[in-house]
Amino acid sequence: MSVRRMRVIGLGAATALLAPLAVTTAALADTAPAELYEGHVQVDRGEPEDPSLFTGQVFDDINENSTLDPGESGIPGVAVTNGIEVVQTDGSGAYELPVRENMTVSVTQPAGWQVPVDEDMIAQFSYNHLPKGSPELKYGGIAPTGGTPKSVNFPMIASQATASAQQDCAIASDTQTYDKTEVGYARDGAVSDLADRTDYRACGVLLLGDNVGDDLSLNTDLRDLYSQMNGPVRVAPGNHDQDYDSPDDAHALDTFRDDFGPAYFSYDVGRTHFVVLDSIDYSGDPKTKKYAEAISDEQLEWLRNDLQNVPRNAQIVIATHAPLLTHREVVVDNAADFYSVIADYPNAVTVGGHTHTLENLIAGENRKEWRNAGIDELTHTQLVAGAVSGDWYSGGLNSDGLPYAFTSDAAEPGVLTLSFDGAQRSERYTVRGEPDGHQLLLGVNSPAWRDWAQSAQEWQDEGKQGDAPVAVSEKVVTRSDLKSGDTWLTSSFLAGSSDARVEVSFDGKPPVPAEHTQPGRGEPLKEGWEFTDPYTASQNLRTSGNVGRTSSHLWRAPIPGKLDLGTHSAKVTGTDRYGRSFTDTIRFTVVDDRTEAKQTSKRQLKDDGFDLHREQRTGTANRPGLDSEESRKADGR
Repeated sequence: MSVRRMRVIGLGAATALLAPLAVTTAALADTAPAELYEGHVQVDRGEPEDPSLFTGQVFDDINENSTLDPGESGIPGVAVTNGIEVVQTDGSGAYELPVRENMTVSVTQPAGWQVPVDEDMIAQFSYNHLPKGSPELKYGGIAPTGGTPKSVNFPMIASQATASAQQDCAIASDTQTYDKTEVGYARDGAVSDLADRTDYRACGVLLLGDNVGDDLSLNTDLRDLYSQMNGPVRVAPGNHDQDYDSPDDAHALDTFRDDFGPAYFSYDVGRTHFVVLDSIDYSGDPKTKKYAEAISDEQLEWLRNDLQNVPRNAQIVIATHAPLLTHREVVVDNAADFYSVIADYPNAVTVGGHTHTLENLIAGENRKEWRNAGIDELTHTQLVAGAVSGDWYSGGLNSDGLPYAFTSDAAEPGVLTLSFDGAQRSERYTVRGEPDGHQLLLGVNSPAWRDWAQSAQEWQDEGKQGDAPVAVSEKVVTRSDLKSGDTWLTSSFLAGSSDARVEVSFDGKPPVPAEHTQPGRGEPLKEGWEFTDPYTASQNLRTSGNVGRTSSHLWRAPIPGKLDLGTHSAKVTGTDRYGRSFTDTIRFTVVDDRTEAKQTSKRQLKDDGFDLHREQRTGTANRPGLDSEESRKADGR
C-alpha cells in the first residue's frame, strides 16, 4: 500500500468553500512539508473502450510519482472539461467527456489540493488532443497526438496551503520580451522581485498574456525566467503569443498550448474561484496579424458550465489578457455578452492586461465612452494589472541599468497582487524594485511645462528631426504661472480608485483635498496636457515612451498663487478604498520668469540624477514593442 511522503492535510481542506468532499490518506509528519511537487498528467495510450469518450480519474498521488497506483484513491467532485462540457468526477474520482477533434482536456484544481508542476514550475493539469497535429507552423505547434487514449488521469496532492482562506495571488502581465536584452530586463526587474517573495506560494503566479513579443522561440526563455517562482505558475495567452502563420484562430495558440497548457481554464484556491479566458480572436491573416479583442461563443458556453459548480456568492476572479474595458473605452467587442454570463455572481472581479496601464475601476462607475459602446454602468470591478515591461522597456536606463519604462498613464513596471481573507478581496501593485508603500508619483503641472511638453511631443512625432526642445524640470515654476491659477500639484496614486482620497499640504499648512481627474460619474474622457502627470511624461518625452495625456489614477490640487520665490514643499497623502494611507513629499522651486526657470531647471535635472545624454542615446534604440498596435493606441497614434 502506498504511503504519503511527509504530507499533512488539516480540516481546512475538508471545509473549504470550493473543496470537494474527499477522504485523504495523510500520514503525520514531525515537520511541515512543502506542498508542491514535480510531476505530470498520466496518459495511458492503450485502446479506449469507446473512442468517442475521454475517460480517466482524478487521484490522490500519495507517493508523488504521477501514476495512479494501487491503494491511491480517486477524488470525487472535481470539475473536468473538454473546453465546452464540464463534468464532475464520481465517487471514485472517474470522469468521462465527449471527444472533440481539437481540444484540451483540463481539470479544475480544488481548494485543499495542489496539481503538480514541471521543472519550470508550470502547473500541470491538462492534455492536448489533436489527432493529426497542427498545420505547418513556424514554431511547431502540437505534434500529432493520435486517437483517443485509453485514459487521461490527473494527479494532485492534498494541501493545507491551498485550503486556507487567506491567499495572496500574484498577477504578472505583459512580460513581453522581444529579444534577449529584454529578457534580461525582465529577469533583473519585476521577475526578480517575485523570486524574492514567498507570500504567493499556494496561489502561485498568473502570467496574464503577451508573455513574449511574437517570437515564440522565446517561450523557452520565459519558462526559465519564471522557473524561480515560489509557487505554481499558470499562463494566459495574449495577442503576442499567437502562431501568426496559423490559417485561422482555431490553431493560433497551438504552440502556446504545447508549451504552457490550455488557452482557457479555471482553478480554486481558498474560497476563490479563478477563471482564465482567451480574449484574442485572430483573423488568420499572417500579413497584417490583425486580431479582435473578443471572447468566443465557445468560451462563453464553457464559462456558463464552469460557473454552475461555483456558489453564487463566491469570490471569483476572471482574468483575460485584453481587459473588458479601461477608463478610456470598452475594449472587448462582446463585453456586454460576457457581463450577462456573470450577472448572477456579484462578487466576481475581472482582471486584464494588454494596455500597459494600471487601473482600478469599481462597480457602479459609468463613463460616456462606455455608454456609447452599450455598457451603461460597470457591474463588476475591472482591474488592469500594469505590466512587467512597463511601457515596453522604453526610456533611458535608471541607476540599476533598467529602462524607466513609465507607462502612458503614469505608472511604473510592476506586479499586481490580489489578497483574500475568505470574505473580502483587496489588491496592491508592487513597483519593480520598490516596497509596497511606494504608491505616489508627484509632479508640478504648469503652463510652461505644458508648452514644453507640446513641443517635445511634436519633436517626437516628427521623428526626432533636429534638436530636441531644451529639457525642463517640471519641479520649477514661474511666479506668473502660479498667478494664472492653472498650475497644479499632481499625484499619480497607483493604488487609487474613484473612491480613494488624496490630500495635499503645502509648506506645512492644513491639507486640502485634491480632485480626481477621471472620477467615473458619467463624464466624458478628460484628455490633454492639463490632465497629465508631468513627472513620468517628462521622462518619456525626453527619450522614448508613450504619453497618453490621461490617467484613471491622477489627482491634482491647485498650487497657491501667492507663494514666495524659492523652494517649497508639498506633502501628499493618498488613502485607498481599504483605508491604507501612503505619504510622500515633493519639493519645487518658484522663480521669477522663464529665463530663470531654464537655468534652474538645468541644475534641478542634474540634482535629480537624470543623465540626458545617456537617456537620449538609449531612447534611440529600437524597441519593437513601441511599434505594436496597443502601444500606438496608448500614445493616441
